[in-house]
Amino acid sequence: MKITFCGHKEVLDSKCVEAWLRKVCSELICHGVKEFLLGGYGRFDFLCAEVLRDLKKQHPHIRLILVLPYLNSSMLTDGYDETVYPPLESVPKRFAISRRNEWMVCESDVVVAYVIRGFGGAVKTLDYARRKKKQIIQFQYHADDSKAVAT
Repeated sequence: MKITFCGHKEVLDSKCVEAWLRKVCSELICHGVKEFLLGGYGRFDFLCAEVLRDLKKQHPHIRLILVLPYLNSSMLTDGYDETVYPPLESVPKRFAISRRNEWMVCESDVVVAYVIRGFGGAVKTLDYARRKKKQIIQFQYHADDSKAVAT
């Protein structure tokens, strides 16, 4: 089983989101998940990688896979088990990230999402996951009681 993530590049409450990610990822690992596809851009992607690297200390069998949007990428690949470049050679550069995100959704069984506003690339990726009928675990922030819940 493979997991991917989609979320905004900004995170409003990093500690709350990190705790939620830790709980969700721990449960997924306990249910047999071994591969995590990561995008490597923005604060949410950074938190996902950070949480998984920490969990890898207790679960060395899990694999962190960085999915590159560009063939000649200068992205830092330290801390990942491998990198993958989807078949995006013919995709114009301005569409590479969104097409990479769609590829990640298609390759995954579950999408873990931090999408708390109604615009941007994360929203488009989440909508794509819904159209593909992927299982989605979504962060919900309730301002009235300051609790995050998974849906």
